Amino acid sequence: MAGIVVVDDPSDPRLADYVRLTDVRLRTALEPAHGLFVAEGDKVIRRAVAAGYQVRSMLVTQDKLAGLADVADACPGPVYVVSGEAAERVTGYRVHRGALASMARRALPTVTGLLSGGRLAGHEPVAGAARPAPAATAHQARAVRPGWPRRIVVLEDLVDHGNVGGIFRCAAALGVDAVILSPRCADPLYRRAVKVSMGAVFAIPYARMSDWRGGLAEIRAAGFALLALTPDQSAVPLAELAPAGRAALLLGTEGDGLSSRWLAQADTAVCIPMSADAMALGVDSLNVVAAAAIACHELARLPGPAGAAG
Repeated sequence: MAGIVVVDDPSDPRLADYVRLTDVRLRTALEPAHGLFVAEGDKVIRRAVAAGYQVRSMLVTQDKLAGLADVADACPGPVYVVSGEAAERVTGYRVHRGALASMARRALPTVTGLLSGGRLAGHEPVAGAARPAPAATAHQARAVRPGWPRRIVVLEDLVDHGNVGGIFRCAAALGVDAVILSPRCADPLYRRAVKVSMGAVFAIPYARMSDWRGGLAEIRAAGFALLALTPDQSAVPLAELAPAGRAALLLGTEGDGLSSRWLAQADTAVCIPMSADAMALGVDSLNVVAAAAIACHELARLPGPAGAAG
């Protein structure tokens, strides 16, 4: 097994990619700037590799090395083997799964590029990163269909990485084609988002807006009807939504929901009908991940535009 490096000193500079993983402020500044993200655990690491992401290095505890021998053997970078105590001192938490991988990010497509079905999201390496081996992914196959993408989710300013990861998992599982993020939305490749999504962030294309104010106009110009999900029960129930062509479901931030600007720019306000008894008790909404799951399920039933396959 080539590339195995036993490291005893938690302060070894070679472990810099894994330092203080629980420090959100540090990691959200460091990782994009250095073109990396961290995948945690056997399943997530394998899904990232299967999606064609390049492994920069791995950090593995001795007891987990045998189970990842095939991945470690194929790793083009070093595989650092450490004790559980050393892993905890480096990362700032007990690494229960015993395996971390520093992965190279890919340059994201533009919103217009993604919605036009052009350059595939996440399949161009960032500057300086080695080009990964081609990977046959599900969204590669979908991208060549007429009218693709036809169902998308647009996230406005969600700041909780777990919620972002949960929505990506819902979107991927329920047939959404792509996700668009507002400029201030949390990073889908942050460790917690990747972990909560169980690797679904690798399965669905996404892009980030460069302009919050004009972002929805760009989506509408690509032929999408904008559906704003709101707890307002006077809005159109999702189950009663008329058949549509290309549809974009707008989901707002955890506390306040969609901004007044985005609500005003939407074509239709839609809601998930709540129980009258629950409403009487003050339960007037769902958390954003639960709402996303229900809404994505309803979105999937709408027919696509003429000529679209699947």
